[in-house]
Amino acid sequence: MAWRAIGDKGIRSPLGRRVILSSQEHVVGSTSKVNLDFTVRSVSAANCRQGFTSGSLLPGASHGNVLTKESFIRYFHNTPVLYSRKAVDEALGLKTERKGKFKRRDKAQMKPPVEAKYVPPKLTQYMKSSQAKMVDIFEGMTIVELAKRTGESISTLQDVLLNVGEKPGSEFDPLSIDVAELIAMEVGVNVKRQHSSEGSQILPRPPVVTVMGHVDHGKTSLLDALRQTAVAATEAGGITQHLGAFVVGMTSGASITFLDTPGHAAFSAMRARGAAVTDIVVLVVAADDGVMPQTLEAVSHAKLANVPIVVAINKCDKPAADPERVKVQLASEGLQLEEMGGDVQVVEVSAVKKTGLDDLEECLLLQAELMNLKARVDGPAQAYVVEAKLDKGRGPLATAIVKAGTLVSGQHIVVGSEWGRIRAIRDMVGKLAQQATPAMPVVLEGLKGLPMAGDDIVVVESEERARMLSAGRKKKFEKDRLRQIMEDRPVVEEPSEEDGPVAVRVEMPIVVKADVQGTVQAVTDALKTLNSPQVFVNVVHVGVGPISQSDIDLAQACGACIIGFNVKTPPGSVSLAATKNVQIMLHRVIYRLLEDVGNMIVEKAPGTSETHVAGEAEVLSIFELKGRSKAAGGDMKIAGCKVIDGRVSRASTMRLLRSGEVVFEGCCSSLKRETQDVDAVGKGSECGMMLRDCQDYRVGDVIQCLEQVVRKPKFVSSQSGAVRIEC
Repeated sequence: MAWRAIGDKGIRSPLGRRVILSSQEHVVGSTSKVNLDFTVRSVSAANCRQGFTSGSLLPGASHGNVLTKESFIRYFHNTPVLYSRKAVDEALGLKTERKGKFKRRDKAQMKPPVEAKYVPPKLTQYMKSSQAKMVDIFEGMTIVELAKRTGESISTLQDVLLNVGEKPGSEFDPLSIDVAELIAMEVGVNVKRQHSSEGSQILPRPPVVTVMGHVDHGKTSLLDALRQTAVAATEAGGITQHLGAFVVGMTSGASITFLDTPGHAAFSAMRARGAAVTDIVVLVVAADDGVMPQTLEAVSHAKLANVPIVVAINKCDKPAADPERVKVQLASEGLQLEEMGGDVQVVEVSAVKKTGLDDLEECLLLQAELMNLKARVDGPAQAYVVEAKLDKGRGPLATAIVKAGTLVSGQHIVVGSEWGRIRAIRDMVGKLAQQATPAMPVVLEGLKGLPMAGDDIVVVESEERARMLSAGRKKKFEKDRLRQIMEDRPVVEEPSEEDGPVAVRVEMPIVVKADVQGTVQAVTDALKTLNSPQVFVNVVHVGVGPISQSDIDLAQACGACIIGFNVKTPPGSVSLAATKNVQIMLHRVIYRLLEDVGNMIVEKAPGTSETHVAGEAEVLSIFELKGRSKAAGGDMKIAGCKVIDGRVSRASTMRLLRSGEVVFEGCCSSLKRETQDVDAVGKGSECGMMLRDCQDYRVGDVIQCLEQVVRKPKFVSSQSGAVRIEC
């Protein structure tokens, strides 16, 4: 196919159509062939490439050379394929569809707008949900491995790595576990640290034993008998309400770390934390009481944590003790006792008489020997927060148990979303220590904030890294909290007229202050169980420490009640400011606190309006009044009745029953006893009654007196300590 140039403005195709020049560009190269693209302005540019010699078209270019300095022009042409297709379409009588002109819509044909209720659109969550995704990270993992686990691209993770202050290298370079957590938090996923148990020094460690069981079954008394103390005598209400850690030196010379857990139903989270960090669970069951709800809950916690159980049947010195019955109950709940061919050891003890303690010690040491408990001593420590509290002189204190490694004073640590530098390490007696070894319970000082009970303690290399991890975790925690609020928020639908009146739900704001972090969580969880369809318990603020002026101001702003558990009485100035508008409730025993709050909820609940039958009267005779004037009305009928049950009141609504079916329902226009008008008639009395707009009485009919009664909910407390509100 031949092309012919037309001056400097265009070229002409073999079909005789002129093509207009479009653009300019420079060509640099060594080839003598140049591919130029052509198209026509009025036709599509699809599939229109044609090769030709550059010297035949470009002015000033010699044959076989390519312009390197002079610019050439890209030419456009129309392909023969489009012309042939157009000719075929015209031969067949086909026409190309063209866009029609704009036509104005006739207003007469337009429909009026429909009045519909506005429905707000649902909020779209653009942030990825991190609740369902959990990835494992470890020391030395690469960007490639992290990208596979998080589902993000390598380039995205490298950009995040640059943002967190690290120098991005190859995607196969190893990362520290702290940097891997920072990257994972930035992309919005939860992480679980996998620590290596390998080390140069792996030595045997003492076992960690958690004592669990039902409330008032003698757990603390048993520990007092083992360590020869009297902690149970000083507890408020005679029950344990904190998680305690102790190191007990046994008579054989071995040492065992014991965790004492509360038995009340409100402290379920504490029992779960104790089972998560322990090696052996001692299940204490009273011989005179048997298996109770918290006993079964302790068994489930131990099975969930895959921890062996040693059963200690306490109070065997009581006259009503029946250890055999307890064994049968435990076997029926799925525990395979040794006497029945299983592996669960059973020991009969008495904390008061101090009998069976040697057998219990022998069982614990035997179980620990079978488990071959060892831990890494060298390297950074891994610890677990058992409890946390705020001390007035020393600041935030965290009671922790070391899992592996050695925790040294002066190290930078990250505990949950808080960080700090260890200022002091104290044992449970209060003595200073320079380091903490595995299975050793210690109290840590030097944190910048109060951590949550159950947080892991991570040792980092510098203060900057500790700050970055703490800030990232706080940001992640706040995002998850707001997302959880949005997910838990109920969808409020406006009721229709057919549904009738809707019960009003009253909100009850509460501020909770307690002595330790674990107790705060236990009280908050117990208060949330008191929610009912009529009253919503809204815990607006929780904190550790005494009641302060800021708590009073917050309670006044939102109309809340302040609950203090195991805290000191607020100062006089704070109490004086609170006497006007804020109610303060101070308690030291959990079940009394729940009882008072439950009674407060019952008083504040609006109640449910119900219709009750206040009395019934039987129609004995019918009296007719005829010949009345037009002003007084026409003929009227009076029902002579006798009250057979309850009390009949004139102001109430009356219901006329005939053979058990409702004939009429309305108000009473007149109620007389003998010749006097009365407001009410009691049981056994006779009366005359007239119902408004009702003249159809028959002997034997029953007239019921209906009254609207507001029924309040009830506060119910079970023997195990569980509470609820019944509406």
